[in-house]
Amino acid sequence: MRVSNIFLTVDIVLFKRIQSRLSVLLIQRKNEPYKLCWALPGGYVDDNENPDDAAVRELFEETNIQASLQQLRVFGKPNRDPRGHVVSVAYIGFVDNSDDALAADDALEACWFDIIDLPELAFDHDEIIKFALQKHSTVL
Repeated sequence: MRVSNIFLTVDIVLFKRIQSRLSVLLIQRKNEPYKLCWALPGGYVDDNENPDDAAVRELFEETNIQASLQQLRVFGKPNRDPRGHVVSVAYIGFVDNSDDALAADDALEACWFDIIDLPELAFDHDEIIKFALQKHSTVL
């Protein structure tokens, strides 16, 4: 039996409309890797924690937003994270204009970005957002 160190994380693609324009929620990372870079909210799944619960927890811890989320896809290509082989379960959600983000935990800032004007993103988060947009273009 081969044992390897594979870590499990969650990433949340949260959309909302701002003045009829589609926006996605990003956080500015407080810690390395990619310190000060923009990324999707998310983080490690704790021991004995369901990934669905981890997604809700991480979103709230980093942004103070509670939202209904559904699994989007698993992203797990090697080298997507410089800390090791990290597999992420990506989630998607939609909120209305009343949901304001407030950075907390390991996020310096949380902001809504127009999807056509995104900053450079950490990890493979641009790929995750593109997939979410393609997969759900009919509801966006």
